[in-house]
Amino acid sequence: MITFEELYRQNDKITELSHILSNLLQDRTLCDSEVTCDLFYRYVDAVKEHLNVTDAGMYTKLLTSGDKSAANVANSFMSGSQEIKRIFASYLKKWCRAKSHKLMIKEHDKFLAETEELFQIVLDRVINETEKLYPALRRITGENVRAA
Repeated sequence: MITFEELYRQNDKITELSHILSNLLQDRTLCDSEVTCDLFYRYVDAVKEHLNVTDAGMYTKLLTSGDKSAANVANSFMSGSQEIKRIFASYLKKWCRAKSHKLMIKEHDKFLAETEELFQIVLDRVINETEKLYPALRRITGENVRAA
């Protein structure tokens, strides 16, 4: 079980880490630092965990509610989640070495552009959850505390 409050905390953490990393990664000399890499992998773990939590229990309620608009929200978020996971996997394969928790940056400008794009995709998802997914769940379930 997860509460809406916990989901909001996860979203806040993801947002905070993305903003901090956006600033740190601008400076090429900081990209290879242990602190930056640790923060980056905290971000990766936070996003993966959040997607897994939302995928695990929220969509079924919306899909089985009998409400067409709720089902559309669920379908949209399910396909969006798959796309984010695909983009994330491709990004990680290209720029990261997970076993050693290192970033592998050969072309800083390209890395920075792709990283900013990834951050924006995830931040857009966080905003859409807050504005569309969570309200739809509340409306369907009548629940204001537990999300799943």
